[in-house]
Amino acid sequence: MPVWIHVLSILSLIVALACAFVIALDVKRHPQHMWIMNLVWPLVALFGSMAALWAYFRYGRLATAEAHHEAMQQDRKPPSQTETPFAVMVGKGAAHCGSGCALGDLIAEWLAFFVPAVAVWFGWQTIFAEKMFAVWVLDYIFAFSLGVVFQYFTIKPMRGLSVGQSILQAIKADFLSLTAWQIGMYGFMAFAQFFLFRHLLGIRLEVATVEFWFMMQIAMWAGFATAYPVNWWLLSSGIKEKM
Repeated sequence: MPVWIHVLSILSLIVALACAFVIALDVKRHPQHMWIMNLVWPLVALFGSMAALWAYFRYGRLATAEAHHEAMQQDRKPPSQTETPFAVMVGKGAAHCGSGCALGDLIAEWLAFFVPAVAVWFGWQTIFAEKMFAVWVLDYIFAFSLGVVFQYFTIKPMRGLSVGQSILQAIKADFLSLTAWQIGMYGFMAFAQFFLFRHLLGIRLEVATVEFWFMMQIAMWAGFATAYPVNWWLLSSGIKEKM
C-alpha cells in the first residue's frame, strides 16, 4: 500500500471522528427538535467530515428544541423552516437517508468480517464468487431497515399518523432515496476495489484497513450525489418531510 494513501486515510478518518464527536457534544447541550436528528448529524459527520460540521452549525442548529419551542410560543414558524433554503433541506433529507446507510454499512461490513458465514448465507460462493457482492445484499437490508426506522421517527411526530401509517409512509419515503444512495455508493466501491486497488495497485481492499473506510467515506459522497435529485423530487412532491 502506498504510504501516502495510508497516511491520508488515517487523517481523513481521524478528522471525521473528531467532527462527529464535536457534533455529538453540541447536540447533547442543544438537542434537536426531532430527537432522531441527534443521531443523524454525528453519523453524517463520519463521512461528511468538515462539510458536515459546517452544515450542522450553519443549518442544523436552526432545528434545536429551544428554537422550535420559542417559535411555537410566539405563534410563528421555527427558523429551521424559514431560514433554511430548499436546496439545503434536500441535502438534509439525503443526509438523513445517508446516516441510516452509514450505520447499516458499518454493522454489515464488520458482521461479515467477523462472521464470514453470514456472507455465505447471502450468496457468497454460490450466487457470488466475490464476497463483496454478498455483503452488499446484507448492507442493503441493514441500511433499509435502519433508514425506515429513522424515517418513522421523523414522520410520526410531524404528521401525527398512526404507527402503521407512519411505517408505510417511512417505507415509501425511504425506498427510492436509499436505493439511489446505495447505487452511488456501490458504484464507487466497485470502482475503488476493482480498478483503483486491484488493477492499478495490485492490492485487495480489505474491511480491516483504514484505506477501506477512507474509500467508504468517498463512496458515501457518491451516494449523496445520486440520492440528492431523488430527494429533491420526494420533498417537492410531499412524499418526504422537510427537515
